Amino acid sequence: MQLKAENITKSMGGNLIFKDLSFEVNNGERMAIVGRNGCGKTTLFKLLAGVEHPDQGRVIKAKGQKIGYLHQIPAYTNSTVFDVLSEAFAELHEVKARMMGLEQRMRTDMSEKILHQYGEIQERYIANGGYEIEAKIASIANGLNIAELLEQPFEALSGGEKTKVMLAQILLEQPDILLLDEPTNHLDLAAIEWLEDYLLYFKGAVVVISHDRMFLNRIVQHVAEIEDGEIWMNKGNYDQYLQNKEAKIAQQFAVYQEQQKKIQKIKEAIRRLRQWANEASPPNPDLFRKAKAMEKMLERMELVKRPKNERQMKLQLTAENRTGKEVFTLHNISHGFGDNFLFIDVRLSVYFQDRLAIIGNNGTGKSTLVKILLGQMQPVDGEMKQGSNLKIGYLAQQFDQFDGKRRLIDVFREQVSLTEYDARHMLAQFLFYGHDVFKKVEQLSGGEKMRLRLAQLMVQKCNVLVLDEPTNHLDIESREALEEALENFQGTILAISHDRYFLQRLFTKTAWLENQCLTVHEGPFEWARTKQKELYR
Repeated sequence: MQLKAENITKSMGGNLIFKDLSFEVNNGERMAIVGRNGCGKTTLFKLLAGVEHPDQGRVIKAKGQKIGYLHQIPAYTNSTVFDVLSEAFAELHEVKARMMGLEQRMRTDMSEKILHQYGEIQERYIANGGYEIEAKIASIANGLNIAELLEQPFEALSGGEKTKVMLAQILLEQPDILLLDEPTNHLDLAAIEWLEDYLLYFKGAVVVISHDRMFLNRIVQHVAEIEDGEIWMNKGNYDQYLQNKEAKIAQQFAVYQEQQKKIQKIKEAIRRLRQWANEASPPNPDLFRKAKAMEKMLERMELVKRPKNERQMKLQLTAENRTGKEVFTLHNISHGFGDNFLFIDVRLSVYFQDRLAIIGNNGTGKSTLVKILLGQMQPVDGEMKQGSNLKIGYLAQQFDQFDGKRRLIDVFREQVSLTEYDARHMLAQFLFYGHDVFKKVEQLSGGEKMRLRLAQLMVQKCNVLVLDEPTNHLDIESREALEEALENFQGTILAISHDRYFLQRLFTKTAWLENQCLTVHEGPFEWARTKQKELYR
């Protein structure tokens, strides 16, 4: 056992999050914690890491075990990214400082005692990889695609870049237990695959919260679901967990229905006994006693919970009118800034009802290419044409179009003429209930903003959807609802995504942007990835 939660209870703001929750993580295990947003996954991580403490119960960590947990981004002033990563080797830096101090003394004192001390400290420094610090930093930085950031000030980085740097720092610390909360956020495909390989060979325990279903399928051996403050353990990856959950719900429902039938029979028997007792002349006390005994039996009966009918976003995307045969055409498009070109001589044709995914690592120009397709940006060279009768719905990666000071319902009603009642009814389909609709946009989470934008797309009745990282911020249930809606959509879909599960399920054509070239593969993601690797062998 490396880490154990023992009968932990935790409340926040008067709300009970967990009660008597227990589980353990054994040496070398890889476990996923899943559950709907708000079920307490991140709170559990904070308890496991010792950032917060349970109201009751305890968290036990095996002696000498070191936990690596990215829970907040600290402020580093006047530090480069290399300095931040170098902090992972703080103990080795202290050893080096002692070595340098002894080297200074050895200039005037070459006594056996000093030489012996220096030899011992140098052996320790070598044994712990002191001369490999820069190589280790370079290896992790290359894997997470942050090598070009090493000399930049940490404070100047974007939020996503800072997250990647802190993840790199934790990996360099080589902890015994990794607690990873959404580790694939802000990572491109190459970095996600590198992280997967790293974790597969990591010798310690890994506990992860993630909405990346392919990442979970490849990494984890156990899935723990949190629901109503209780934990349910499953052996296997995410797909196996889904099968087990489906079987569990079916069994629960069968047991629930059987008990409900039994309860109805007992209630009917009680009713008849009372009726017969009253109809007897004089009224029969024995029948009343039997009815009373059966009522007490009902009160003592442990009721089986009805399986929850979980609320899921309801999205229906309808294309009212069809477009012409050609939707977008790019002819010898080149674009870049100064002498640094993102892509050169790109050719691309998108046709009616195509399902086209644009793939590539961060910084290759995917979003720029989409903006050229939409006419929002002019290329340095080449020609772009849009087809006839297009009604485009564009889902941007950033939500810059939202005025943060306005209310959610007002922003939604801008897109369509609806009464407030009808607008609230429609927003409820996107899990905005009650006073949620009156929140200011700036108060919304990333997932809530994404659901608001999807609600707007639904009422716009577009025939072309251009989606830039549409699954970002969405929980797994909302991702599945989006996928189902896109499967049934009759128009054209073009999307940028790093979500491999989403890509494989929906897209039949893949455009891969790499080394300034766009290569179109007439097939889904996994097939296209194989073909793309063959090109650059």
